[in-house]
Amino acid sequence: MIPFSTLRAGRVAMRSASEPAAAGTSPFGDLPEWNLGDLYPAIDAPELKRDLETAESEAKRFAEEWKGKLSILAANNQLGEAIRQYEVLEEILGRIMSYASLTYAGETANPAKAKFYGDIQQKLTDLSSHLLFFALEFNRLEDEELERAMSGDALLAHYRPWVEDLRKEKPFQLEDRVEQLFHEKSLTGRAAFNRLFDETMTAMRFTVDGEELPIEPTLNLLQDHDRSKREKGFHALAQTFGSNLSTFTLITNTLAKDKEISDRWRGFEDIADSRHLANRVEREVVDALTEAVRGSYPRISHRYYAMKAKWLGLDHLKPWDRNAPLPDTPQAVIGWDEARETVISAYRDFSPDMAEIAQRFFDRSWIDVPARPGKAPGAFAHPTVPSAHPYVLLNYMGKPRDVMTLAHELGHGVHQVLASEQGMLMAQTPLTLAETASVFGEMLTFRSMLERTADRRERKAMLAQKAEDMINTVIRQIAFYTFERKIHTERRNGELTSEQIGDLWMSVQGESLGPAIRFADGYETFWTYIPHFIHSPFYVYAYAFGDCLVNSLYAVYQDAESGFQAKYFEMLRAGGTKHHTELLAPFGLDASDPTFWQKGLNVIEGIIDELEAME
Repeated sequence: MIPFSTLRAGRVAMRSASEPAAAGTSPFGDLPEWNLGDLYPAIDAPELKRDLETAESEAKRFAEEWKGKLSILAANNQLGEAIRQYEVLEEILGRIMSYASLTYAGETANPAKAKFYGDIQQKLTDLSSHLLFFALEFNRLEDEELERAMSGDALLAHYRPWVEDLRKEKPFQLEDRVEQLFHEKSLTGRAAFNRLFDETMTAMRFTVDGEELPIEPTLNLLQDHDRSKREKGFHALAQTFGSNLSTFTLITNTLAKDKEISDRWRGFEDIADSRHLANRVEREVVDALTEAVRGSYPRISHRYYAMKAKWLGLDHLKPWDRNAPLPDTPQAVIGWDEARETVISAYRDFSPDMAEIAQRFFDRSWIDVPARPGKAPGAFAHPTVPSAHPYVLLNYMGKPRDVMTLAHELGHGVHQVLASEQGMLMAQTPLTLAETASVFGEMLTFRSMLERTADRRERKAMLAQKAEDMINTVIRQIAFYTFERKIHTERRNGELTSEQIGDLWMSVQGESLGPAIRFADGYETFWTYIPHFIHSPFYVYAYAFGDCLVNSLYAVYQDAESGFQAKYFEMLRAGGTKHHTELLAPFGLDASDPTFWQKGLNVIEGIIDELEAME
């Protein structure tokens, strides 16, 4: 099992603000910036230097004291203490890596911050090599040996969920020296290409009417009311993606091959099995989800986009029309204060405790909102470490979707705050259930806004927006998953050209979006900017998993007389200590039931039915 701190480094790239949070003036109001001082005061802070020195000396001491002795510890009921010490070390490493990642995210184009991030990655990779033996040797203990130790060691019993998770890695574990090589080479392999992707994406500029824009404002043009602006945004994106195509093709080929090598050595049967293992979800469950969603394409996305073409007065949609607002959609920019209050109010209606946790992000400078040149694109919530707190990053542009993004990331943030009670080793929630909390936050916000909307045109616009969000979260993400499967399958037959990748991309786009959308030249390059393909292969199905699950979960909430909130909070507090079957059982839900996914898809169909009836 790769140390937690190293996982964080590879999965989340991130901003620094050693000074107190500042508010940036913008057309959307005063947008807050985060203060990373709760982690470290600055990149050259003595506290950071001290923790690096402590981590190095303690990691060496840990290896000297415990390596080759775990069987003896198990026999003497001391294994729990060794895990506790390991957890303390992982906490220190996690704090350091979180700070470096967040610092980098806020200023990806800053050479000093990029160097700092790279240096920290290298130091922690080298340092954590001393700890690598622990998980490997732990998994060489016999099951009977561990069970005996559990019965006599209360501290070890406390860590049972972590132990059971670790044991799931056992069949795919390699000889120690090979594991060490994989670990150390990751810095010059996967991590290096991840960084190349991030820095290339941040540096790219897109020319629109003579103005050079970063990626976030350019993507934002695809949601503009003015069709000519949407088209210009599309062509600007296609032009720059095309100019950088060779770089993205190299990155994709390299990382797909890198994953194939790792999977082959470890003995994974299917190209996505390593992701399923990390997500603690069975292949059969994901296959059932995928099959159900792909079977729904004609009833959901194909039907919706045909309706949308009519609403826009078009015979068919072009790619720049897919996310266009409806003609009746209010064009007013949503100010930051309104967006914040909308989400907090929706959370408060569900649970005052949930609203109180979410409010901390604003009151204590745990959130970074402005879209700045050089800042990492997109949005995320980073849990950091239990002794600190999560941080949220947005690129706020005043669109309705940005309000939903805020609700989404705060859902993650609330979850991360509650799960931190489990401690460093057991707080991390598998991605499938992590997305459940975020999507539930979105649903609460949407339903709250819908209930307050009496105007028929506004209601239609809101329902259409929700339908599109669900299509983007469920239909699109399963199409992305299908695309990834094709890429990784074909890569085993040899290196892929840009044209081949583009063809595979277009094949899944045509299947998922349907005949109402006519593609334009340049769209074949739009696979290039999806970061999940690079940072977390096969991550994307977690969004569809979460959305469909939340649809079912929200139905239970609507029918519940009392007690739902308490059960929901218990689910979030569990972190990574329980399997999805255990977490969902109190709600009467079972994701392993093949019919389960259809319930979630029926909710999306119901919204489209309602829109159709409003014609």
